[in-house]
Amino acid sequence: MAISPFRCICGAQHSLSKDRGARAPSLGKRSKYSGQSVRAMPMRLLTVGKKRSRGTQLLVEEYKEKLGYYCDFEDTLIRPNPKLTSDVKVQVEAEDTAMMQQLKPEDFVVVLDENGKDVISEQIADLIGDAGNTGSSRLTFCIGGPYGLGLQVRQRADATIRLSSLVLNHQVALIVLMEQLYRAWTIIKGQKYHH
Repeated sequence: MAISPFRCICGAQHSLSKDRGARAPSLGKRSKYSGQSVRAMPMRLLTVGKKRSRGTQLLVEEYKEKLGYYCDFEDTLIRPNPKLTSDVKVQVEAEDTAMMQQLKPEDFVVVLDENGKDVISEQIADLIGDAGNTGSSRLTFCIGGPYGLGLQVRQRADATIRLSSLVLNHQVALIVLMEQLYRAWTIIKGQKYHH
């Protein structure tokens, strides 16, 4: 069983399940997949939050269209229950349960968290390429709401990453992630977008 080099939020190293029989995504300085054929594994983005601002949604749609050239891409927004906002713990647990219901056992799950592993663009390209070799049917990225992700989703994660050492608003993190996923595919395909 391979050990993931990505640090899970709970502080332990997360192992990929034996039934997937895969090795963990690598963290090399250059993408080992540049210019190589990579399985166009469907990708999904799960986010928790209220209705997105018009500007955010326009950028999400733009990158969804761009990513559509490389793989099937699905964007799912989980809305928080406004009745639970007075108790943060209850709200996070409810969002955690809702997100877990969206995940399938065969998903390769990547959690974005401020305590995750720092990655560069080439490492995201490696993550995409390696996830395609795990036997997973879909690569799913999870972004929590204002109070983060719950324990179940964090424990379910195959990888936990962060996009910046800065704490990012979840809508900003969403846009940065979408651009980085597009950039990663251009790295894999050897296209000129990434310099």
